[in-house]
Amino acid sequence: MAVESSEIQRGEYLPRVADGLLTQALQSSGAVQIKGPKWCGKTATAERQSASQVFMQDPDRSATLLALADTKPSLILRGEEPRLIDEWQMAPQLWDAVRFAIDRGRGRGRFILTGSATPQQEPAHSGVGRIARLTMRTMSLFESQESTGVVSLGELFDGNHDVSGFSDFDIENTAFALCRGGWPEAVVESRVNVALRMAADYVEELLDSDINRMDGIKRNKTWMRLIMRSYARNISSQASQSTIAADMQGEPPSEGTLSDYLDALSRACVTEDLPAWNPRLRSKTAVRTSPTRHFSDPSIACAVLHATPEKLLNDFETFGLLFESMCIRDLRVYADALGGDVFHYRDKTGLESDAVIGLHDGRWALIEVKLGEKQVDIAAAHLKKLADRIDQDHEGRPSFLMVLTATAAAYRRDDGVLVVPLATLAP
Repeated sequence: MAVESSEIQRGEYLPRVADGLLTQALQSSGAVQIKGPKWCGKTATAERQSASQVFMQDPDRSATLLALADTKPSLILRGEEPRLIDEWQMAPQLWDAVRFAIDRGRGRGRFILTGSATPQQEPAHSGVGRIARLTMRTMSLFESQESTGVVSLGELFDGNHDVSGFSDFDIENTAFALCRGGWPEAVVESRVNVALRMAADYVEELLDSDINRMDGIKRNKTWMRLIMRSYARNISSQASQSTIAADMQGEPPSEGTLSDYLDALSRACVTEDLPAWNPRLRSKTAVRTSPTRHFSDPSIACAVLHATPEKLLNDFETFGLLFESMCIRDLRVYADALGGDVFHYRDKTGLESDAVIGLHDGRWALIEVKLGEKQVDIAAAHLKKLADRIDQDHEGRPSFLMVLTATAAAYRRDDGVLVVPLATLAP
């Protein structure tokens, strides 16, 4: 497969969308919590804007720090500010200590809390008004410097729809990027085989220790692997919990146990389902409210399915579902930069939109994902039909309709629908 190795130097920091979001959050809040999957780059991003750091997983100091957190957590907070507390969830009481310190002190941008898991036990206080929350994901194609960025999502929302441009990021590159994922270490790795191995290493470390270390609950590794495999087989679908259970080999766990395992994957930021959009419609039509299943990075699905770039090129059905998941990841990153969220839409008639971007100021857009050019006409027709079904007197007109593809050219169709390759998109 003709995939070029990365020209990025190992150890080089590639700018992230989260850089600007963190700067803004520090200017408005006493502390910022950065949440996201392990290895997505949270610590590197936070370190660049911190003045001092404490690492709760430091093997030389972890036992001492945990003991200190139990006896006098305020000592861990001492240091030049902004002070980074990495993997704070290992001592959840630090959350309340940070909140109390902010209440007692003055100024903003005092602490940065990073973590790859959500504690099962909620802190005594929510932190509302004191601790801003920032979700960080794996690298989008724009952040990994694989998207040309000639089509700006922000400009589309502002009304600039005269899109044009080309990308030489072909279908083979797309298959490789899916299997490699957006893990920063993999992105800068020049050896293709090593880069492709990192997602599998992530899964194995997760199964071996991370998912248990998160809350101290010992979970069945075989069950967890089967659940993740079922999740991967149902990626980009609205598969129910019972569907996931039925798809597992052998005797599945009980409903309660399965719920616990799925919750653990979500709290560890391994999965990130896409919620449903519920707009006001012109006519009474039942809207499906089940979330669409996604991993935080599509390479996790590739790893548990043992999918390689070569296998994906011979299985376009699976390729298409995984490509949709990669599009959702990138759209989420870009929507964060614009102050928005990503949803999906599907009603009882089967009319759907793979992604709906809703900005906090009320603007919205519909997006369908198609791997190739042949399906663009059908996708465009569905988008226009769905837009007509929305009560635009209440919701407003859509800012744009887009078919997001893995093709080469970005252009505007005669019917106004935009055709945009993922590898040309930027915030």
